[in-house]
This record gives sequence, structure tokens and C-alpha cells, in this order.
Amino acid sequence: MARYYELKELETKAPKLFGIPTGTKLDDMFYRIEREGDRYVRKPLGGIPHLAVMNITGVPDTGKSVFAEQFAVTQANNGYRVLFVTVESPANFLYTALKQKAEAMGADFSRVEENIVVIDAAESDELRENVRALIDTMAYAIREKKTSNVIIDSITGLYEHKEVMARQIVRQVFNFLKKFRQTGILVSQKRSAQASESAEAAGGLAVAHIVDGTIVLDKKLIETRWDVNLYGLPLGEVLRTVRIDGCRLTAHDSKTWVFEITETGLVNIISPLSDYVESKIR
Repeated sequence: MARYYELKELETKAPKLFGIPTGTKLDDMFYRIEREGDRYVRKPLGGIPHLAVMNITGVPDTGKSVFAEQFAVTQANNGYRVLFVTVESPANFLYTALKQKAEAMGADFSRVEENIVVIDAAESDELRENVRALIDTMAYAIREKKTSNVIIDSITGLYEHKEVMARQIVRQVFNFLKKFRQTGILVSQKRSAQASESAEAAGGLAVAHIVDGTIVLDKKLIETRWDVNLYGLPLGEVLRTVRIDGCRLTAHDSKTWVFEITETGLVNIISPLSDYVESKIR
């Protein structure tokens, strides 16, 4: 029998709109519009939308895992429990990376350790190849540890060599995170042959349409005299950019921003690309 709701019946079930901090300047790029008197005012959300499932995509070495780890440390240090599903890097290597992030961010690592739960799918063929088994394990961990955030790095690692199943697997994970009321970060590996400005290349066409929003990380090698003049960087340097490609839960900045990965391994968003270029040609 088909189910339906009167719209007013959904009021008590509708999630509150507020931000979940990432520890980066992206927190100021999501916003909502509120009416104050006779005018509308833009107010930063302070993070990605609560209960959003965000796709973080980009070609290799653009900073996707750095962003995910920074988000995990930020949330754990704030006292919120995070379930981190590592599909690419074994859990002991993830420990080292998170400890370094915590030190660089000035976070209390004992607090971070206490609040991050790890599922190692990198060293488990069953969890990596059987999405049902992984979801059952995640459900157990969420119930037992009472997490509020889930990171999967990477979701594309769950459908290696079977991209025809990408949409089906992402849909299962998306529905699961919604059912268990988790704010989700899904890291996606984009194929380098695809246009860098597109988000669809991660996991095939239409995957980006399943999630609530996509953040695209990109990099450009400075390799011509034109690049040197335009970006003010020497030959061989790398210019990194980040863009919120879409988010259906709230308004967001649509500009492309320049960012760097600092010596201590943190994402530091600098300025809009247009401002950055203008400052270099003055």
C-alpha cells in the first residue's frame, strides 16, 4: 500500500537547519537567508548542513582525504562521535594521520581518540566487496558508539572494477545514513580523464545526483608562461581550487576558491580565484 503524508505531518520529522563545522573556511560558504524586518539577510551556516550526505570529489592528490581527516578531528575535538570507514588506507596508518592532524590543529588528541570509531575495510575483503556486510557493521557501530557523523574514504573503493554498480551502492549508503540520521562525508575518486570542472566523473554519471551536495577539489600544474603570468606562481607549482558544486539542503557560495595544503597538512582556503588572480596581476 502506498504511503503519503499531509505536508503538515512532516513538521516534527523535518531536520533543523544548522551547520556541522569542518574546520575549514567552507563553514562560511554554506548559508541561509533570514528575514529581518523588511529585508533578507544572509547568515553563514557554520558548516555543512546537519544530516547532509556530501560527496567530496577530485582527481588523485587534490586533498580529499586531508579534508575528511580535518573534519573528523574537528568533530571529535568538539565532543561529537565520528565513525570513520577507511577503505583505502589501513586503520593503523589512519591513526598516524589523525594524530598528526590533531597536533597541527591544536586539538586534544586524547579527546579525539575517544570520539573516533574506525572500521577497517581496507584490510577486509568482505567489508570492501560486500556492501550489505559493511552496512550491517556500520549499523552496529553507530548504535553501540552513538556516532553522529560518518566518513567513508573512499566510497569509490567499494565499487572498484564494477562501476556499473556505483549508483546502486551509493544509493544504499545514502539511504542508510539518512535512516540512521548521520551527517556523511563520502570521498570519491574522480577519473583524471574526465573534465575537472564536472562532478559526475566520480563513480559515473548520476552518482552526484543521489547525494545532497558535492564539493569538488582540483589542482592545476603551472606549466606555461601564460599560467605564470595569470596565477603569479613559478613553473612547476600547483594551484589548488575548491568549489561547492551544489547542495540541495541550503544556499551556498558558488565561486571557485583557491586553497593550499599547509606544511602541517591542513586545508587552508585562501580567497576566491577571481580575487587571487587579480591580486597577482596588480
